[in-house]
Amino acid sequence: DTDTASPTALTGDFKSAIVIDAETGMVLVATDAHARHQPASMLKMMTELIVLEHVAEGDVKMDDKVKVSAKSSKMGGSQVYLKHGEVFTVEELLLALAIHSANDAAVALAEHVAGSTDAFIDLMNMRAEDLGMTNSHFETVHGLPPDWKQEPDLTTAHDMAVLGRALVHYPEALEWASTKTAPFRGGKFTLYNPNKLVGNYRGLDGLKTGYTGPAGFCVTATATQRGKRLISVVMGCSTDKARATETTRLLTYGFNMYQQVPVIPAAGETLPQPVTVKGGKKKKVTVAYGESLTVSVPRDREEDIVIQNEIAEPVQAPLDLGFEVGRAIVMLDGLELGSVPIVTTEEVAKGNWLNRLL
Repeated sequence: DTDTASPTALTGDFKSAIVIDAETGMVLVATDAHARHQPASMLKMMTELIVLEHVAEGDVKMDDKVKVSAKSSKMGGSQVYLKHGEVFTVEELLLALAIHSANDAAVALAEHVAGSTDAFIDLMNMRAEDLGMTNSHFETVHGLPPDWKQEPDLTTAHDMAVLGRALVHYPEALEWASTKTAPFRGGKFTLYNPNKLVGNYRGLDGLKTGYTGPAGFCVTATATQRGKRLISVVMGCSTDKARATETTRLLTYGFNMYQQVPVIPAAGETLPQPVTVKGGKKKKVTVAYGESLTVSVPRDREEDIVIQNEIAEPVQAPLDLGFEVGRAIVMLDGLELGSVPIVTTEEVAKGNWLNRLL
């Protein structure tokens, strides 16, 4: 099936899977991508995103001191053994969260940012709604299986890919996610990254693994090859090895789906229609594409590319040579693949009063 307008459904050792283009959000592969499952520690991407957004807004600082509460010192699962009363910076706790997937660090950060884990969970659900993660609902800040009388965290492969797409905007998130080991507590403890793909797949720099009994083995992964960033998610794999194998397969399939298409081969290519000028010595001006543009497009979809020339006519004289009058936007299936300026190829002087009158 060569028509990739609808994503490919691949089968494998997973309950659901997806591959998206990080830049445009175009879905390349989708298998039960909207089925709800427990995310396990992949949920920590949301914890990390919210903390990083608070840092970016200046509400929280990387060197803020965080005092460990009794609650965060009592977490199970993957942890850095925070002790009640110990003090760490936000940055140290983010490293523990992002590299080591520490549940206790997740609680300490949530309490620092929002005052309590409950308040932070509200922020998580609000942010999920903003991002369009319509099938997600969070009950914890770490993704551990529910205690008695608790509801489980639920999300979908699609929603995790959307979350991953928001997180990759933060360079530090990628730096941490691709770190294999790092010192913690002044070197007395070592953070270990559970993601076996780090260092084993070309261009891979993230993002987050997850495992619990109910969730199975999961990972949201991201890699860049030939200037193209993809994000993949697998949920419910049966083993750690299957999680890595399936992710490698999905990403490789995604990268090989693309071809480079020179949509605008050279700068200076003139557009057939001149642009109307107001108040100039001339009534029309010739315009051209200001830059060349090559976009990556799924194979066999070249014919479906649309170039939308957006120019607000008439343009007001005087006009210099190379003046930007609009933009050419390259679209596929309503998604923007790139854009270049549309510029004048000649000067247009301001008209005299007679030109202006006419």
